[in-house]
Amino acid sequence: MRKLLSVVVWTLLCCSLSIQEDIFTSIGQMTDLIHTEKELVQSLKEYILAEESKLAAVKSWANKLDSLTQVSSSDPEGFLAHPVNAYKLMKRLHTEWSQLESLVLQDPSEGFISNISTHRPFFPDQEDEKGAAKALMRLQDTYQLDSESFSRGKLPGLHSNVLLTVDDCFDMGKTAYNDGDYYHSVLWMQQALRQLDMGEDSVASKATVLDYLSYSVYQMGDLPRAIELTLRLVALDSGHQRAGANLRYFEQLLSKQLTEVKQSELTSFEEPIQIGTYARPKDHLPEREVYEALCRGEGVQMTEKRRSGLFCRYHDGNRNPRLLLRPMMEEDEWDSPRIVRYLNALSHDEIETIKQLAKPNLARATVRDPKTGVLTTANYRVSKSAWLEGEDDPVVARVNQRIEDITGLTVRTAELLQVANYGVGGQYEPHFDFSRKDEPDAFKRLGTGNRVATFLNYMSDVEAGGATVFPDFGAAIRPKKGTAVFWYNLFSSGEGDYRTRHAACPVLVGNKWGASCCH
Repeated sequence: MRKLLSVVVWTLLCCSLSIQEDIFTSIGQMTDLIHTEKELVQSLKEYILAEESKLAAVKSWANKLDSLTQVSSSDPEGFLAHPVNAYKLMKRLHTEWSQLESLVLQDPSEGFISNISTHRPFFPDQEDEKGAAKALMRLQDTYQLDSESFSRGKLPGLHSNVLLTVDDCFDMGKTAYNDGDYYHSVLWMQQALRQLDMGEDSVASKATVLDYLSYSVYQMGDLPRAIELTLRLVALDSGHQRAGANLRYFEQLLSKQLTEVKQSELTSFEEPIQIGTYARPKDHLPEREVYEALCRGEGVQMTEKRRSGLFCRYHDGNRNPRLLLRPMMEEDEWDSPRIVRYLNALSHDEIETIKQLAKPNLARATVRDPKTGVLTTANYRVSKSAWLEGEDDPVVARVNQRIEDITGLTVRTAELLQVANYGVGGQYEPHFDFSRKDEPDAFKRLGTGNRVATFLNYMSDVEAGGATVFPDFGAAIRPKKGTAVFWYNLFSSGEGDYRTRHAACPVLVGNKWGASCCH
């Protein structure tokens, strides 16, 4: 079996999205939008100055003509008796009013409209906005953050002035509602209502928010609270189109469940709805709870006794000539299966060169279909990646060679160097890097055999979140810029090590890049 080294990379804000569009899943590309918006703001300011200049000129004309007509209209015949006045009247109406008409008809917005039209094809679309909203919900679930924390900028390790308005919260809730995701619709409509009750202004009315919230709560099976919210809606808008009918319907359903329901029982509670009030719906991932707990730093199984058996050492690649004078610093991250980290695997300059080479070519990342072996997109891996050849730059060739030197795995059967950057909602859910017995043709097209090992190059630090986790044995490995993590996916017999199923945690705060080379 030819050896194939899989290098998987993880990056920013890793969180599952259910859309298949080529969304903005790269922070590297999204930074271009920041510069675009700055340019548009400058263009908008120039337009405003032009409009103000135009209006000032028109206002000057109006003031001058107003004073003149006050005099002329008081005694028209006497005014025109003076030949200069008669001449100037003819001149004004024939020439100067035409000039004023031309001034009024001038459109200073042409430059701004032209600028924004040029950039519009590169703007995020409706699917991108929807994807970003769902990304926040995934972060909310993974790190158990209530909607108010998000709304007020209170994230772990970060307090900022970036706030969500009532309308932001309402739009978040509406995105979930339109997807039939009533769990998140409740959380965000509740936050919108809370901020409205605090007196915050919004375009969305309190009645509209209550309408969405009451029905979402009903869909979550909480009839008493649905009735409470609908009663509040009726009190606010007695003529609301749906409220009355919904109230009667909810009460009829509840009457079937309870032998006797008192009005006080329906309106006596006002507890806010938070994460945990209702059960989060199950999804396709069996280890979802374990995976997300590890992302939060909970349930890690590395005890102090086990930790005492971990060591650090210098690694020369079995006396590889390129490593003899400068051996790699190797640290044990886990004992069984063995996972090691290499320090100073990439220098800062190498990282920056790789990023700059990759940025122009970043495109939606793909996964290999286990049945056909064909690369395709998948909603469990949402990112942008680019592939670089050794011929593209000496740095690329040097990094490929270094991976071979460290691992002892040949570069002759290597895939190209892969660079990846994840954006809002990017993620890679728990998966195997090797093909299983039920997918024997997974790598047939490559002609390289199964994937033997995984080498993760981290090209950035992450302020919060972003760990690589192994749900099977409870490991959580933090990214660190310039380091690389390595483990074998197969036993020496060629059988797959099913314990190596792993995932990328959502990056809560920060940016995360990686580079990979598959052998």
